[in-house]
Amino acid sequence: MWKFWRRHKRKVYVTLGVLGSGYFLYKLYDAHRRRISDLERELASERENDELIKSQMQTHFENIQKIADSTTVPHVMQYLSTRVGEELDLVPLTERLIRGKGQPNTLTAAEKLELWDRLKILSFARMVLSLWAMTILSLFIRVQVNILGRHLYIDTARGLGNSRLLDEADLIDRHDEQRFLAIADFLSNYEIPTLIASIEAAASEVLKGKQLRDSFNCSVLHETIVQILDKFMSTGSPRQWLGYLIPEDTRIYTFVAPSGSGNEDHSHANKFEQLTEETRAVLSSAEFRSILDISLKVMVDAVAEEIDIQSAIPLAKLLPRIAQMGQIVLEEPNRQRYIQIIRNIPEIELFFTLLYSSMPSSY
Repeated sequence: MWKFWRRHKRKVYVTLGVLGSGYFLYKLYDAHRRRISDLERELASERENDELIKSQMQTHFENIQKIADSTTVPHVMQYLSTRVGEELDLVPLTERLIRGKGQPNTLTAAEKLELWDRLKILSFARMVLSLWAMTILSLFIRVQVNILGRHLYIDTARGLGNSRLLDEADLIDRHDEQRFLAIADFLSNYEIPTLIASIEAAASEVLKGKQLRDSFNCSVLHETIVQILDKFMSTGSPRQWLGYLIPEDTRIYTFVAPSGSGNEDHSHANKFEQLTEETRAVLSSAEFRSILDISLKVMVDAVAEEIDIQSAIPLAKLLPRIAQMGQIVLEEPNRQRYIQIIRNIPEIELFFTLLYSSMPSSY
């Protein structure tokens, strides 16, 4: 045995070394394979979670759009239609002109001319106001519900696994939602008179050179509407129109504590201010101004097509149709058709998809 060992010990050492190295390499390989397998499982789990989150967000996003279409927008538009009808009622003007026509001695020529000129300006003003207000409010409401929907989704995700926190989040969010969405009525509640005055001034400026006997065709009508809109939007500061949508002083919508509580819930006020400031930031962005311009252009095209001037006619004969169009734009089912036209613009769909999916830096 001793002789055998002396003769083969080198081979034995080499064999043991090889076997040991092989075993060591095998263990390294096995550990590496296990780590790769664990990593692949983790990545697969992350991909599955990502897909689940994307699916949940997509479903939530679609539900948010449906809420806007079925609840918020109809309510706001109905109220807007009522307020425009109250503030821009053309019936007294037309009745005076009709009486003057039936009783020639009741109005002088100068008075008739003044009434016709007033009717001309107000007819265009009502149509342009209805067109502009419906377009911008439909976009504004969609901005609101997407921002609010994103906050609700995030807060709900944070509260998962803790029913107490989730219940508290729901309570706060319901209150904030009511106050936040109420801003959509700010235009109708407070700013309609000022908006009418601004659009009326723009219409007066554009129409001052147009006589009642002037011929109007579809192209001239389209150009006139665009000029009034451009004049209105270019008056004052670049974003002066934003003041028609959101109050500068949000205390108009400050939180009112329940009677007997003795103080305000500042967490509500802070949440409301956060939502409002996010909305103001979106509306002030170049991206929003771009989709607003696109939407107004599409709406002008749709309204001009609806009036449908087959051949050139005197402006005096066109005024009744223009005045009627100002009412039709805000009436069901017409307004729903126009809102759907705006919603289906590809740039609008992309804008709100990105708005909903984007997360504020604070998150």
